[in-house]
Amino acid sequence: MDSYKHILLAVDFFEQNDVVINRANDLAKRHQAKLSIIHVVDSLPITDAGYGTDIPFNLDLTAELMAAARKRLAELGKKLAVSEDSQWLEMGSPKTEIIRIATENKVDLCVIGSHGRHGLALLLGSTANSILHHAPCDVLAVRLQDN
Repeated sequence: MDSYKHILLAVDFFEQNDVVINRANDLAKRHQAKLSIIHVVDSLPITDAGYGTDIPFNLDLTAELMAAARKRLAELGKKLAVSEDSQWLEMGSPKTEIIRIATENKVDLCVIGSHGRHGLALLLGSTANSILHHAPCDVLAVRLQDN
């Protein structure tokens, strides 16, 4: 197996991040690879049904979400010694943005967390599943335990 040169760690800051973070960091050290980090703030439009669907997402809330995510990403980058130019904070569809960043930056391994859901949850689609099938590189889906 060829050695990985650029590993992209996708984090969601919600649950069981340490398992995924530690796996990506360990792989980067073992392969002497560059480690990058991405976090995507999902851009789900929030509207008040009483006003119809023309009311846009609350911009103040978006700014707060982005600021909080930026802070957590910087803290993680510092902990893992990942430079600022190798940290991405994006807004949009997580699967689309992770694949885009991986492609644009010639990543050869994406490390993501996955709950390994079955049935209806799988039919509805998951970020990990979409990345696995559309990424231009290898994907390591680290199994997360459902609580």
